[in-house]
Amino acid sequence: MTAIITASELAHELTGGNPPVLLDVRWQLSTAKAAGAPAFDGRAEYAAGHIPGAVFVDLDRELAAAPGAHGRHPLPDLTEFGAAMRRAGVSAGRPVVVYDGGQGWAAARAWWLLRWTGHPDVRVLDGGLPSWEGELSTGTPVPVEGDFEPAPGAAGLLDADGAAALARTGVLLDARAGERYRGEVEPIDRVGGHIPGAVSAPTTENVGPDGRFLPAAELRDRFKALGVSEGTEVGVYCGSGVSAAHEALALAVAGIPAALYVGSWSEWSADPSRPVAVGADPQ
Repeated sequence: MTAIITASELAHELTGGNPPVLLDVRWQLSTAKAAGAPAFDGRAEYAAGHIPGAVFVDLDRELAAAPGAHGRHPLPDLTEFGAAMRRAGVSAGRPVVVYDGGQGWAAARAWWLLRWTGHPDVRVLDGGLPSWEGELSTGTPVPVEGDFEPAPGAAGLLDADGAAALARTGVLLDARAGERYRGEVEPIDRVGGHIPGAVSAPTTENVGPDGRFLPAAELRDRFKALGVSEGTEVGVYCGSGVSAAHEALALAVAGIPAALYVGSWSEWSADPSRPVAVGADPQ
């Protein structure tokens, strides 16, 4: 099964006998609210126009629990997550396609959660809504209740201790911008820097200028240059487990399984007892 789908492939599948459930997860990481500007409103963007049949999913409320000791976007309560997915029409026997406004981070978070909790067929629209050439709808569909029941996997999830260990025994990739990894700036969390041993791998470098993923072969070459070889255990983190999901998706496109540290830097840096590395050197 592929992890991404093109807009033309999606248009074709929507006319088939078992069309995918469409989830619109428009969201943006923004510090605008702290500056007094209105925060990004994904629901309003959805209401202004979405792919026909798509159901809006709220990342902050349905794909994450409230911010706290485990970071800014900790895992959602799985009972509540399952109920939200069923309301959106998600069933185990029907494919799911997720999209966002084009950055891909939010869609990847939904993709990762659904895959980790056992859905067998989830893909992300490559390039997001900007890649869609069909009509848009302003109607709000009322889907038939789905039957999806989350069953989280034993693998694929890291906690803080697991991430620290993996940085020593495998490859732990930091998906944030390089300047945040190096500790030169930190606009959100308590302190800048990175988990000792982690390798800087900004997820923005996994896509081309159009926001679509690089070809699988190019992604494999990129990750190989970062130390990922056959059989290497790989983990990913970011600020709060959203852009890291996009890196996990890029790794999946390249055919490389990876675990996600959902708490990420927002959890790690909140604990003063945990070590912090700065500069370009992983250590």
